[in-house]
Amino acid sequence: MDFAFDERTEELRARLGAFMTECVLPAEPVAEEQRAGQASPWATPPVVEELKAEARRRGLWNLFLPDREYGAGLTNLQYAPLAELTGHSPQLGPTAVNCAAPDTGNMEVLAQFGTAEQRERWLEPLLAGRIRSAFAMTEPEVASSDATNIRTRIERDGDSYVINGRKWYISGAMNPACAVFVVMGMTDPDRADVRRRQSMVLVPRSTPGVRIVRAMKVYGYEDHAHGGHAEVVFENVRVPVAQVIGEEGGGFAIAQARLGPGRIHHCMRLIGMAERAIALMCERARSRTVFGRPLADQGVVRNWIADARVTVEQLRLLVLKTAWLMDTAGNRGAHTEIQAIKIATPRAVVDIIDRAVQLHGGAGVGQDTPLAELWAAARTLRLADGPDEVHQRSLARRELRRYS
Repeated sequence: MDFAFDERTEELRARLGAFMTECVLPAEPVAEEQRAGQASPWATPPVVEELKAEARRRGLWNLFLPDREYGAGLTNLQYAPLAELTGHSPQLGPTAVNCAAPDTGNMEVLAQFGTAEQRERWLEPLLAGRIRSAFAMTEPEVASSDATNIRTRIERDGDSYVINGRKWYISGAMNPACAVFVVMGMTDPDRADVRRRQSMVLVPRSTPGVRIVRAMKVYGYEDHAHGGHAEVVFENVRVPVAQVIGEEGGGFAIAQARLGPGRIHHCMRLIGMAERAIALMCERARSRTVFGRPLADQGVVRNWIADARVTVEQLRLLVLKTAWLMDTAGNRGAHTEIQAIKIATPRAVVDIIDRAVQLHGGAGVGQDTPLAELWAAARTLRLADGPDEVHQRSLARRELRRYS
């Protein structure tokens, strides 16, 4: 069994690692200062555009897309250690190399299911980083962890669809650069197969009837998720039938195709977040003295650091195995592993970051370290793309079938 990365991956790791160290991490305080001075807390700080230009100059762009026509042509296994590096700075790293959710998932959907016209109008500017996008699936009135519950209506009226519904926690929707929504709703509520009742349509942000009700904070953070979350109402929103993605009734299947890669990408970045938390723990432990001894000499602190290292190594191996299975057996062949990492990784990383917060005391919950924001991001990922309990339910059912 060979655990070494191939030559191309190692070369990209070196280049991306240098970019993160030289450009992205030093830009964090700059971005924070620029956000504070902007009229909108969700607007992209100017330094981010500088980072994007530098990333393109260094050939670090659209690394997540396996299709060579649109992206870097990397496998999931090749992309895994690169996504991990961007996770060291989750607010800036993914955006800087155009690998930030929800744009990544929307680009994958358009590349796989979009028409030539849809790809030209929306995919190309997304690939170029000229616009942002949002994925409108979750609703406040239903348990959206079961996608068959979605109640937003997409009704056919001649050559148009008319959309009515309310969505919330729509990632990226507050960003002024967000130009299009991928909206999931019901087109055939009476169909016998509950997984064929939903469709996805492209809705330009400027379409009459699209109304941003309010920003949704995440643990008090407004600018979470690369452009903020929003509650959005669609009131008699009319779009051409040609803006359906794939086919009518194919929304549930497209959602599953979209969420598989999204889940592993989140887990890849989470490992990077954990690595940063460990580094901060070690720096703190070496620089502080308590009761006459360095924190690094305290047994409980050493246990925290050791346990964190063991956990990260375990998670990384499981994520890499999952990436390899997705490459060799397809997403269906890696279904169990995708669910396993989605259960294990956010939960464990939250615990690691929490230990780092504890070690930093008051500094850990404030704005002078990235730990509070890292914790909020990791904790949120126990809900995003399906909560832990949904994946546990599905995984347990599959495991039990082996003994029936």
